Amino acid sequence: MSEALTPRPVSFSRVSLAIAATSVHANILGNVHGGEIMKLADSTAGAVAFRHTDGPAVTAAMDEMTFLRPVHVGDIVTTYGEVNWAGRSSMEIGVRVEAQPWGNAADEPVHVASAYFVFVAIDDDGAPRPVPGLVTETPTEVRREREAQIRRAHRLARKREIDRGREA
Repeated sequence: MSEALTPRPVSFSRVSLAIAATSVHANILGNVHGGEIMKLADSTAGAVAFRHTDGPAVTAAMDEMTFLRPVHVGDIVTTYGEVNWAGRSSMEIGVRVEAQPWGNAADEPVHVASAYFVFVAIDDDGAPRPVPGLVTETPTEVRREREAQIRRAHRLARKREIDRGREA
């Protein structure tokens, strides 16, 4: 097994990114546009995928994105991403989004959104390439991997059912 395919712990590729939300990010209500949050979460997941696989990976699917609270112009928005599950050429990456008011460092960050992305590692020709396995080290990582396997099974079942319906 090459060094690149040696299984890696979740902590190996954990990433956080942050921005200060400005009026450029605002929607017509004056809050940060959900698409901006999605873009930041996708960028975070992409950095995680690149680290985990030592190379390029592309977004294959956004399995789910849940918005819990609005983000306001002026908030510091921070994302935290990590690999939840790794397969042959794909992986699920979970991203947690938190916001903290700009002017008060004493305020605890608030969980404002969560997302699950599926990434596929690609070679120089754009074809899928193998990814390292995942080593879970904590009970939380084990739980997240189990939940990712459930989401994967649902994605595959949904695809099979849709394909079956189209063949009829």
